[in-house]
Amino acid sequence: MKNIAIAMVVVASLFLFSCEKNSTQQGCQYTPSKIVAPMSEQIALQDSLTAHSIVAIKDTAGFFYTINQPGSVSGVNDLCTSVAVYYTGGFFNGHVFDSTTIGQPAVFQLVQVIVGWQKGIPLIKKGGDITLYIPPSLGYGNIPKLDNAGDTVIPANSNLIFHVNLLDVQ
Repeated sequence: MKNIAIAMVVVASLFLFSCEKNSTQQGCQYTPSKIVAPMSEQIALQDSLTAHSIVAIKDTAGFFYTINQPGSVSGVNDLCTSVAVYYTGGFFNGHVFDSTTIGQPAVFQLVQVIVGWQKGIPLIKKGGDITLYIPPSLGYGNIPKLDNAGDTVIPANSNLIFHVNLLDVQ
């Protein structure tokens, strides 16, 4: 039950930090975020990666990633693309704050998630697997995320690690 409550808080929060609506565009009504993590966040995240002996690619938006499996066939077209994923979200200290259960993937439009996911998930295709290292401004920012009991699930200004397996793209 706690995982469901956490997932609801995470999904609701993800939507709030996602993107801008564009009413003039045909088809998908959303445009990608232009947010770039401040250099101080990028350096702090790089320092955490180095301290944990993790080698990752830096994206121009300021997050880092490792493509474990690129996938094949179809990929994400835009923010209105629906995806089905298995994922685990955690911190550099090894604590996991949320994850899906095998047999119960998370399904959502990319517009509903944090900017780090919006920019990271399109780097792989269906069947792909990626690890995203996301600084606060591309994640949940400076507001702590609480569960229904009022306990902090994700502290403010947290660097996040998401391991994502892209099961389906529609």
